[in-house]
Amino acid sequence: MKTIKLILIAVLLVVLTAQCAPAAQTQAPQTGPTDKPLFFGAFATPIEEPWDGVIHEALQKAASEGKIRYEYTDDIGYAGDMERVLREVAEKQKPAAIFGDAFGNEEAVRRVAKDYPEIAFVFGSGLGPAEPNLAVFDNWIHEPAYLCGLIAGGVTKTNVIGVVGGYPVPEVNRIVNAFIDGVKEANPDAKVLVTFINSWFDPAAAKEAALAQVDAGADVLFAERFGVIDAAVEKGLLAFGNMSDQYELGPDHVLTGPVWNMTPTVEYVIKQVEAGTFTAQDLKDFSMVAKGGAYLAPFHGMESKIPENILSLVKQRDEEIRNGLFRVDIKEEPPAPTN
Repeated sequence: MKTIKLILIAVLLVVLTAQCAPAAQTQAPQTGPTDKPLFFGAFATPIEEPWDGVIHEALQKAASEGKIRYEYTDDIGYAGDMERVLREVAEKQKPAAIFGDAFGNEEAVRRVAKDYPEIAFVFGSGLGPAEPNLAVFDNWIHEPAYLCGLIAGGVTKTNVIGVVGGYPVPEVNRIVNAFIDGVKEANPDAKVLVTFINSWFDPAAAKEAALAQVDAGADVLFAERFGVIDAAVEKGLLAFGNMSDQYELGPDHVLTGPVWNMTPTVEYVIKQVEAGTFTAQDLKDFSMVAKGGAYLAPFHGMESKIPENILSLVKQRDEEIRNGLFRVDIKEEPPAPTN
């Protein structure tokens, strides 16, 4: 009987421990060869959210190619856990580099980076780098967003296009504004409805905002945030993804979208870490079209829905951007809620 009681107590302790443990911040096992430097991903949102998902995908790719070891923790949130997680990772695992997103956690990331100068901190940020070891990057995908705007202006039948964004911050504004500029070049008569859901990851809210735009006449949707494509599928409309190739979220509905490719940034940092030359810098250029950090997602056969003259214009502008002959304006002020 005593043995049974001890077993029951042990089981109860296990259950209580599991219930008290935070649901988020699950750490994935290492991938990649054991003789390579450890790179760690610390993500505020779930990796299903495209922004962090793109960084995660590039690090996974480097690990699968045998260039690094890789671990990550996601869904850390914005309630003060980022600093604790970063300090635990730095103390216990001593990675060569930590990648992540500092938006909403800027002060925490910078405090920790300063205390661990031997680790390369590489974080998405709207602010500048900090010596000696905090480099910053961002998604500079306004150029393919402009190309998407050209297409949207050419395919709309109602001359009303909807855009659902996260927050009206510079990093989002420049994507939305570039998209609107593309729409206006292709179709000066088109109206663009813009809604911000004030969240980085709330698919339900994004879908609801998109459906409201459809009710207002929009027949084409730009999914700056995750969830909008669901609305396009439900209503049988055309849409544009964002950050990654999101065709699979809505086959026969997603025309294309601006894609952010973090591989050039990751590979540059790997070379620096291996050479012992890592420095604090703004890695902006590696997320631009010219260095392969941004591009237009494949059409997956959907080009048949786009007028020939618009396809020709998109191809022309794309080539001009790559050759430095056409510059997409960077406008970081908030777009009007309804243009």
